[in-house]
Amino acid sequence: MSTDTRSAQRPSEAPRLKKPSWKDPRLLVGLLLVLASTAGVIALIGSQNTTTEVYSARHDIAVGSDLSAEDFVGVPVRLGDSADSYLPVSEGIPEGAVATRLVTQGELLPSAAIGTPDELDRKPVGLSVADPLPTGTAAGDRVDIWVSLRTDTNTYEEPRLLLEAAEVAELTVGESALGGSASTLVQVLVDDEAMPELLNALSNDARIAVVLNPGAGS
Repeated sequence: MSTDTRSAQRPSEAPRLKKPSWKDPRLLVGLLLVLASTAGVIALIGSQNTTTEVYSARHDIAVGSDLSAEDFVGVPVRLGDSADSYLPVSEGIPEGAVATRLVTQGELLPSAAIGTPDELDRKPVGLSVADPLPTGTAAGDRVDIWVSLRTDTNTYEEPRLLLEAAEVAELTVGESALGGSASTLVQVLVDDEAMPELLNALSNDARIAVVLNPGAGS
């Protein structure tokens, strides 16, 4: 007589889930990770909303120009990682500072554009030209300087290129008594190597032509 033992076997009981305890290290680690992530997000949002007041140029400032607070207006901006590249208003303009490169109207003043006269590797020289430059020529454009040296009272040598792709520091268009264009004063930046030859041409009444070189700065 066989006996059915299946009824005597009790089904295995499923493991009971334990309610997590506050003392469970895994729970504590998870909470720490959540808190750290939340703090990081809050810090990131806070840094993105932080503004710094920096200088913005009221007008074009040519290379070599003395810098003063009157040339700028303070504007609050979010600079993020580039904050160290600009001079904050809280630090003020250094005494005796000059512009080492052209700063255009509305541009934020970068720290790299502030220096002393001794740091300038190019100096502005004024050239008065009778032929007007193309409309729209402005500071920062590049020009070629051609000269014709005087041989006697009424004759000149063939024009030759003296200075290529010189940067325009400032441009002033004069007017005649009748209101028409008379002459243009072009301030160009010249390095020390080319300075003697240019000054020699100017002192000997050479004919000087300034020609726009639009492709030089590209």
